[in-house]
Amino acid sequence: MIVNTIAELQDALYKHRQAGSTIGFVPTMGNLHQGHLSLVDKAKELSDVVIVSLFVNPTQFGPNEDFDSYPRTFDADCQKLQNHDADIIFAPSVEEVYPGYPQNKAQPNLTKVHVAELGKDHCGASRPGHFDGVTTIVTKLFNMVRPDIAVFGQKDFQQLAVIRRMVQDLNIPVTIIGAPILREPNGLAMSSRNGYLSQEQKDQAAGIYRVLSWAKEQLNTHKQSFDEVEQSAVKQLEEQGFRVDYFNIANADTLQVAETSDKNIVILAAAFLGKVRLIDNVTLTL
Repeated sequence: MIVNTIAELQDALYKHRQAGSTIGFVPTMGNLHQGHLSLVDKAKELSDVVIVSLFVNPTQFGPNEDFDSYPRTFDADCQKLQNHDADIIFAPSVEEVYPGYPQNKAQPNLTKVHVAELGKDHCGASRPGHFDGVTTIVTKLFNMVRPDIAVFGQKDFQQLAVIRRMVQDLNIPVTIIGAPILREPNGLAMSSRNGYLSQEQKDQAAGIYRVLSWAKEQLNTHKQSFDEVEQSAVKQLEEQGFRVDYFNIANADTLQVAETSDKNIVILAAAFLGKVRLIDNVTLTL
């Protein structure tokens, strides 16, 4: 079932709520790949009814980012979701989600949800306002769907951490599930933005994961300090043709710069290949 308005969504969910069914939710911006579909499969395992949203959210794109050119593949997305037994596809217009759009796009008094600290570094430093856009749309979607569980991919590690904190701080009654990164055979993390890459560039882009894996091995064997690993990793990526945004070793819980006493570590990377910005991460326990 495909619904386009909040009223239609509520009508569609009413019978399921009356029956006591558990509601699973997977928010997406469409242009679905196997990584997205694995989130749908996980939601299907953990709930009775699965809703997937297809909505390209304008408030999480910066002024010079790719909102207008972001791939929109609605018919193909719906077919994939039906093949994976999604029960309801929620595909609202921008005006349905943000009444008055586009006029309100520039309004500084538009209500926003801001999570302090976790969103300020890494992607937050490179994309000011991005996580406010993410947390605002996720809060709005949670209010519309009112799910019992929601599934997000771990490829966007910082986003997942920010959403977990938001749900905790605002007492939103939803369980957040993090699903593992799905990778291409060469190690490249599956991403909608991979569609901008040629096959040759996709092979080159897999270098990010190779460098992340190398860094993880260095930390596991204590061969180099955190700073040395970061500096060497940046150099390796640059030699492979990337323009590095950041390569950071952080505490996996706080996302602050990792200390030698930290046990749970995440290594976060973002780099440009041509005009395409790619992100990836690996975690480890020391």
